Amino acid sequence: MERWTDQGIVLSARGHGEGGAIVALLTENNGRHAGYVHGAQSKNKRAMLEPGSQVKCDWSARDNESLGTYALEPEGGLPYGILDEPLKLAALLSACSLCDCALPEREGHTGLYHGLLQLMTSFESDYWAVSYVMWEISLLRELGFRLELDKCAAHGDPLTLEYVSPKSGRAVSRAEAAPYKEKLLVLPHFLRPNCNRADTAGDNEDVLIALKMTGHFLEHWVFAHHTKGVPEARLLFQQRFADMLPL
Repeated sequence: MERWTDQGIVLSARGHGEGGAIVALLTENNGRHAGYVHGAQSKNKRAMLEPGSQVKCDWSARDNESLGTYALEPEGGLPYGILDEPLKLAALLSACSLCDCALPEREGHTGLYHGLLQLMTSFESDYWAVSYVMWEISLLRELGFRLELDKCAAHGDPLTLEYVSPKSGRAVSRAEAAPYKEKLLVLPHFLRPNCNRADTAGDNEDVLIALKMTGHFLEHWVFAHHTKGVPEARLLFQQRFADMLPL
């Protein structure tokens, strides 16, 4: 009999069988891990199984290759007030969906687990959208796709970085980018050298530029060979963020 106990964040819950569900968690020590939850459709358990909820999980199975079952206890609900703020809720659902769809099963991602906890804490701040972008950059790095945004790919002035190569993920300086800047992604101001992040972190237009940048690499690096592509929740979050901006 295989068994372990851990802390987890609910990523998804898909109904299965007589009132049960297959629940995917991002756990602290066991990575993204799924298990069957009996009685998941009950009133008491439905709230605990919302994406973003924190739980204590006890997983058991006859062998390590089986789906196994979860016994779950609530450890923390959704971030305070998030159900009343559709854009923040869309960001949370996007993050959970990205983890659910992109992370390999049962591989350790302790740093990403704690990063997701920090992201949920950031929803109480004015700079939550920037925190979300930084979390996506961390997710890309965790999956082996590192963006190099601190020096020029063409050996240009690192203090004038303004663009990003859509192929390599490396920053490009203003002068080096000039002949072909239409083919490059824009580097958001809050990620440029010598930027006063306190002045730019609340700029929603700059955040949208950043979401388009990370979205490009999610599509072409992470989900390029996934049959369903980038999760719908991530696409919806970016669209809602764009719709929020004035015309």
